[in-house]
Amino acid sequence: MSEPTKTKRPVPEGRSRFLTTRQKAPNEKGYVGYDTIWEPFHKVVKYTTPKKP
Repeated sequence: MSEPTKTKRPVPEGRSRFLTTRQKAPNEKGYVGYDTIWEPFHKVVKYTTPKKP
């Protein structure tokens, strides 16, 4: 059988309703971290004053 490889394959981008994760490049110690990007839960609409009667 062949020898196992020492390098890890990159993890695909993870997507959910409000969250996206991306794998970072490994650092000098070999640690691979992840970027977490949050989407807003609701839309923010500019406030307008109501009309006066």
